[in-house]
Amino acid sequence: MSHGPRSGLAAVSSALLAMSRHLEVRDVLKTIVASARELLDAQYAALGVPDDHGGFAQFVVDGVSEEQWKAIGPLPRQHGILAAMLHEARAERLADVRKDPRFEGWPKAHPDLVDFLGLPVRDGDEVIGALFLANKNCERPEGGCGFTEDDEELLGILAQHAAIALTNARLYERSRELTIAEERSRLAHELHDAVSQKLFSLRLTAQAAARLVDRDPSRAKGELQQVAALAAEAADELRAAVVELRPAALDEDGLVATLRTQIQVLDRAHSARVTFAGHGVKALPASQEEALLRVAQEALHNALRHSGADHVDVTLDRRGGGAVLRITDDGSGFDPQAVRHAGRHLGLVSMRDRASGAGGSLTVESVPGKGTVIEMEVPGG
Repeated sequence: MSHGPRSGLAAVSSALLAMSRHLEVRDVLKTIVASARELLDAQYAALGVPDDHGGFAQFVVDGVSEEQWKAIGPLPRQHGILAAMLHEARAERLADVRKDPRFEGWPKAHPDLVDFLGLPVRDGDEVIGALFLANKNCERPEGGCGFTEDDEELLGILAQHAAIALTNARLYERSRELTIAEERSRLAHELHDAVSQKLFSLRLTAQAAARLVDRDPSRAKGELQQVAALAAEAADELRAAVVELRPAALDEDGLVATLRTQIQVLDRAHSARVTFAGHGVKALPASQEEALLRVAQEALHNALRHSGADHVDVTLDRRGGGAVLRITDDGSGFDPQAVRHAGRHLGLVSMRDRASGAGGSLTVESVPGKGTVIEMEVPGG
C-alpha cells in the first residue's frame, strides 16, 4: 500500500473509528469523505448518495472550499463516470478522467481533476453511493495513474465499512423519526384530552350564565368571569401544544434562530417577559441541537405554566467546543428533593434523559420563593 503496513493499519483503524462515532447521515458522509481523502493522500474526495430521479439526494465533498462549492452550482446529475459507478457497480481507476469517452465535462468553477479512483458503496446488492478521489499527491508514472491497485484495495475496505456506517445512520434516523411520530401522537392525545375538558367546562359554564342572566345578574357575571378564565386556560393549552408540535427548523435556520423565534412567540403569547440571548455558538451535532431545543421547550413550559414567573431568561453560550443552555425564572421555585420524593417531576426526568442521550449533563437549582435555574451543557462534535 502507499503507506507502510503499520501506519496504514493505524490510519484505517482511525478512519473506521471516526465513522462509527457519528449517527447522523450527513455527519457520517462527511467523515467517510474526509477519511478517504486523508487515507489515500488525494487533493479531492466526494461521495454521492443517489436519489430516484437521476440526481443525488446528498453529495458531500472534501478539498473544495465553501466558496468554490457555491460557485460550482447545482448538484451533479447521474451521468458519465458517476453513472458508471452507480449502475455498473464496478471500480474506476483512470490516469486522466478528462480523456475517458464517458467524460461529459464539468462547470466552469469546478476544480481540474486528472487521475481518478472511484468505487460504488454497496449494501448487499444495492448501490447506495459512489465514493471517489482525484489528484493523488504523488509523482505520476508516465501516462499512468497516481492511484495504485493497493489504493483501490484500501478504498474498497473503506467503502465496505462506509456502507455499514451509512446503513446504521439511516436506521438511526428512521428510528428517531418513529420516536418523533410517537411523541407527536402522544402530544395530540394530551392536547385532545386537556382542551376537550376545558371546552366542555366552558360550555357548561356559559350555559349556566345564560340561564342566570335574567333572574340573577350578579351570579351570571361570576359565571361569565369563569368562562373567561377557562377560555384563557384553553388558549394556553393550545399555545403550548402548537409550540411543541411545530417542526423545529433546525436544519434550515439553526438552533440559535429557532430558539429566538420560538421565544419571541412565547413572549407575545404570555404575560411574563420571555427573553433570549445567544453568544458565539457554532453548529453542533444534530442530536445535541435537538436535545437542547427540547429541554428549552420543556423548561419554558414549566416556568410559564407552573411558576408564576414575571421574567424568564434563556441564554445559549459557547463553552469550549460545545454549548451551555440556561433557563432562569423568577417564579415560585420548588424543592427539587421534595418534588422527586412526591413523584411530581415537572418534566425533570424527561429533560435529564434528553441531556444524557445527547452526551450532555443537566443541573437544576431551585428554592421555594426564589425561582429556578436549569442548565444543560453539551460537549459539541
